[in-house]
Amino acid sequence: MAKFKKATKKTTASGTRGRAKAKDDAQQQAEQLSSKLSESAQQIWLAGVGAFSRAQAEGTKLFDALIKEGMSLEQTARRFAGGQADAVRDVVGSRVGQARERASDTWDRLEKVFEDRVQRALVKLGVPGRDDLNDLSRRVDALTAELRRQGGAAPRKSPARKSASKQATQSPAARKSPRKATKAKPAS
Repeated sequence: MAKFKKATKKTTASGTRGRAKAKDDAQQQAEQLSSKLSESAQQIWLAGVGAFSRAQAEGTKLFDALIKEGMSLEQTARRFAGGQADAVRDVVGSRVGQARERASDTWDRLEKVFEDRVQRALVKLGVPGRDDLNDLSRRVDALTAELRRQGGAAPRKSPARKSASKQATQSPAARKSPRKATKAKPAS
């Protein structure tokens, strides 16, 4: 056991020196790491400042380029929307035309039904129709022509007929008193 104690003493002395050396190595590594981190932080800071400077210098150019691109996209969208609006306008126009035609047809049919019903009612009442009146007018014209050929002239109204027709056109008050009405003078 004595041998073992000697060996342990030797290891302890060399272990203290090893620990000190390891401590120095760790401190150096920490300093190196700290300086590397500091350098990296400095580089990041400089990159940020450079980016800010470039953004200031090229920012207006980039902004103008973005405006031009936006205007181009807007014009494209307007052209597309305009084309779609024209298509919709055409479809609506054709549908409105169809609706007008249907309404016109409906009104025509309704008018025809109304005319037919009125005509039937007039026939039931015994009122002569257009064809009857045209036929009657032709017959009167033929008789008038025949009378002119035979008698030389169309018959004239007799005086009795004239006075009867004149009385029919007069007002009822004028028919009752054939005398002229005289104005009464106002009392002064």
